[in-house]
Amino acid sequence: MRNSTPYCLLCVVCVCGVNLSAATAKPNFVLLLADDLGYADVSCFGNKRFTTPNIDALAARGLKFTDFHANGAVCSPTRAALMTGRYQQRAGIPTVVYADPTKNRNHGLQATEITLADLLRKDGYATGIFGKWHLGYEKQYNPTHHGFDVFRGYVSGNVDYFSHVDGAGFADWWDGTELADEPGYTTHLITRHAIEFIEANKDRPFFLYVPFEAVHAPYQGPNDKALRRVGEKEQAARGNVETAYREMDQEMDKGIGEIVAALDRLHLAENTLVIFTSDNGGVKNEYNIPLRGTKGTLWEGGHREPAAFVWPGRIKPGQSTAQTALTMDLLPTLCELAGASTPTDRKIDGVSLVPVLMNNRPLPQRTVFWEYARQRAARQGPWKLLLNETQPGGKGKKIRGTVPPVELFNLDDDLSETKNLADQHPDRVAAMRQAVEDWEKDVSTGATHQPEK
Repeated sequence: MRNSTPYCLLCVVCVCGVNLSAATAKPNFVLLLADDLGYADVSCFGNKRFTTPNIDALAARGLKFTDFHANGAVCSPTRAALMTGRYQQRAGIPTVVYADPTKNRNHGLQATEITLADLLRKDGYATGIFGKWHLGYEKQYNPTHHGFDVFRGYVSGNVDYFSHVDGAGFADWWDGTELADEPGYTTHLITRHAIEFIEANKDRPFFLYVPFEAVHAPYQGPNDKALRRVGEKEQAARGNVETAYREMDQEMDKGIGEIVAALDRLHLAENTLVIFTSDNGGVKNEYNIPLRGTKGTLWEGGHREPAAFVWPGRIKPGQSTAQTALTMDLLPTLCELAGASTPTDRKIDGVSLVPVLMNNRPLPQRTVFWEYARQRAARQGPWKLLLNETQPGGKGKKIRGTVPPVELFNLDDDLSETKNLADQHPDRVAAMRQAVEDWEKDVSTGATHQPEK
């Protein structure tokens, strides 16, 4: 059955008798997630090629995280961690869910997983997602089965910005669980639906998740034409990729400005936490300056992200923090602020960022981990260990030409990861390697299974 609940009906649902005055209302949450955005793709994080004035203004109103990380080096894993507050390996999505039917198109976020949207909706929130899902193509994995009241967007890793056809040639623009294409450039459609959702739910607490497509390929600016048609794979791409990339980034920036303006216009800003970040690093080294590596690698350029948290009157403006935080931390953070309970029947790996956001207090010390393809990594304070090897059973095999199998960096002194200190600190390498192996055993125990092909 098509999920066609009008936005206007969502705003009149009673929230358990709660008086939603400005003094007592639960906070609203707006989560803005870019796609493939490099660390230096916004000007307030060092972009020298072009400006992103609306994102810059947003960051200036709140707290910038200079050490914020995606849980994964590619799309689906990070989004699984965001939704569940768990390492994506526990949730059964350690890699990309591909559009190609010959790969793992039948995989997705299983019904046994509890999402941030599930928890907030249970606590009385209206929940909406507009944009990219990428946690399952089949209807059983649709966002409306994972806590979202409304969904307009696409379930693939990317679609043509105009025809809304995915990389395998499938039509991919949805209204809930039904295909329902509509004309328009994806960034414009996402922005419009997000604002309509805010307007419809201004009188009740809401969680708005806005996963933009920009700046992911195909590279198409707002004045370009469609490249894909149903039943066919991508046609010839635009010649001037750099110009298209700038247009895509700046069009998203405009959309973010419009969403923030809607909050101000409706007098919601002082009761709304706005979060901006990305799902993984940029596809070119220059987009990640001064970081090493790109999307799909576990050097800093693959997962360190620009991030800003904005809440006028609650989070001091113009501040910056070097506290280490990850995508999976968003679930416990938002649940704490909403007064919502987190699951007690499973491991939640994320930690609440409320101490940093509200009181500028440091987070508890912890070791955090990444794993993708042939790299594994661990972070303890400033120390980062990379194991550039195949998975257990293939240790010692190098990847990417002359890259050493083990690398150790002190990020306080060497953010660009140019000085391998592994030989100078064998005890630290051994201890951190053991931590990686223990973590792998932990997240694999009881991990959610995916169906066979």
